[in-house]
Amino acid sequence: MTPMTYKGYAARIEYSDEDDALVGRIAGIRDIVTFHGVSVEEVRAAFHEAVDFYLATCTKRGEAPQKPYSGKLMLRVPPDLHARAAMRAEAAGKSLNAWAAEALAKAE
Repeated sequence: MTPMTYKGYAARIEYSDEDDALVGRIAGIRDIVTFHGVSVEEVRAAFHEAVDFYLATCTKRGEAPQKPYSGKLMLRVPPDLHARAAMRAEAAGKSLNAWAAEALAKAE
């Protein structure tokens, strides 16, 4: 399933039986920004409005908006896995970073 995205932000959307609505939140940031709608079209429009409002509010306050992900990823793996990955990367003529990024992209 592909997440709903807008201006680099992704939405986490769930169904609320209590509200009989789709309830969403901007994913991957510490700030809590929520939205809702009763149809996919409504929740998409509400998501776009929430992102735009969040960005405008940050600008008004003189704050940098949080970005969902920096692109930096630190993993802790067993030493033997680290060694095998490094050897495969070297054998492929790539840095461990490039090799791992390709492996993660294939896992999507």
